[in-house]
Amino acid sequence: MEKIGFDTEKYIKAETKAIIDRVKKFDKIYLEFGGHLLKDHHASRVLPGYKKDNKLNILSKLKKDVEIIYCVYSKQIVGDQRDYNTGIEFEDLVIKEVKELKKNKFKIAGVVITRFLNQRDCVIFQKRLEEINIKVYYNYPIKEYPDNLKIILGDEGYSKQPYIETKEKIIIVTSPESNSGKMGVCLSQIYHDNKNKINSGYSKLETFPIWNLPLNHPVNLAYEASTADVGDFNQIDPYHKKAYNKIAVNYNRDIENFKILKKIIDKIVSKNNYMHNFKSPTDMGINMVKKGITNLKVIESASVQEVMKRNVNYIERHRQRLETKKTIKRMQEIIKKI
Repeated sequence: MEKIGFDTEKYIKAETKAIIDRVKKFDKIYLEFGGHLLKDHHASRVLPGYKKDNKLNILSKLKKDVEIIYCVYSKQIVGDQRDYNTGIEFEDLVIKEVKELKKNKFKIAGVVITRFLNQRDCVIFQKRLEEINIKVYYNYPIKEYPDNLKIILGDEGYSKQPYIETKEKIIIVTSPESNSGKMGVCLSQIYHDNKNKINSGYSKLETFPIWNLPLNHPVNLAYEASTADVGDFNQIDPYHKKAYNKIAVNYNRDIENFKILKKIIDKIVSKNNYMHNFKSPTDMGINMVKKGITNLKVIESASVQEVMKRNVNYIERHRQRLETKKTIKRMQEIIKKI
């Protein structure tokens, strides 16, 4: 019998309340959902007792106010790019998940193909989506993003990006994989909303890393292992430490982008917008996962197993010339911390 280390019901109750409290701060909120929306295989492996469909269950409690924007990175559509957990090609996975969301009566605002570079495979994919009555939008790369504010806020920046019209208060922005451009889409939407006098905001529901567990806790190392191929790593959030003198764990891209993100926020929203209260990337998050943990030893054991399985998978992919030496080296660094 599998040992349980996580209380799903307790977590769902805490997470739902935290989302509702954050939603009240805005007229409309773009809530980025990290990890798989429909079935979070990784979370269920490292948090025994966590149900794969927890995120969907949370959203079901908010369904009447929810609309979904689904993002997919254009490079994930080109070639034989497959999801780690299911082995399904990304374009097939997107179609499958969008159909399931529609079946569950969720409103879909559209699919955004991000950092589009006129790839033929993406145009073919667009036609497949339109055949099931899903609107498709193309998000274009912005030069020197996110460092050059002049370009970002100019004619070749957010102004050039499509404005995805939404009707509901809670806009879930999700994707089949990390590094899919979700945050960029959220900020572009807020930029356009502000021009339309809509007081919208951004927050993030990211299961991992768990901000109030130690930096090198096995569950956080398991997250690093899951993103070793894209170079993500966990860090102590320096902004949170400075603002509150408290330790919080976040990951490198959110920390690296926070300074410029704050500058963008200052430029694109009104002075009364609640986002001005965010003093750290951790503040932007809504993560109540720790409240669901009931047995740390069980979770530690499951997380170590996950790291080792990921390592075997990366090695096999490297043998097939599908993975880089850099990823293998990164995994060895992670394993040394266990």
